Amino acid sequence: MPDLEPADSVDHIVDAWRRERPDLDFAPLQVLSRVWRLSRHLDRARRNSFSTSGLESWEFDVLSALRRAGTPFQLSPKALLEETLVSSGTMTNRIDRLVARGLVERRTDPHDGRGILVTMTADGVERVDAAITELVASEGALLSGLSKPDQDRLAALLRKLSRDFG
Repeated sequence: MPDLEPADSVDHIVDAWRRERPDLDFAPLQVLSRVWRLSRHLDRARRNSFSTSGLESWEFDVLSALRRAGTPFQLSPKALLEETLVSSGTMTNRIDRLVARGLVERRTDPHDGRGILVTMTADGVERVDAAITELVASEGALLSGLSKPDQDRLAALLRKLSRDFG
């Protein structure tokens, strides 16, 4: 069955490559070049959503991990590392910067006097809630050209593809 969608820039690129290198199978570019291009649009939309709330992308990552943890919006630095996939040194730096901005506090873990918990402040909660509200609206607009069943199919395919990446 022929594709009824009009050609896009990736189609033109792949067609040119096929002409120049007919010995190669360019099927992966049909998918992954589009994913890469979409990721650029998504990155721009996310930066805009976060900046509306006065947050950087990395700040949103940390604050959203705390927000998803539920009340009292706190996690150990180790749990934050696991949620955000950054190094220990990077996380320490990020926590320091968020403390300086008044978005999180360090508190002694009541169950382990040597442990520290990172707790989001009221300002942090307000900002991350505003950012996620904006993000959901923005990303919904990016997907508005797809029906709900198409979005569900795409999500399932991307889930299947991304399982090996963690």
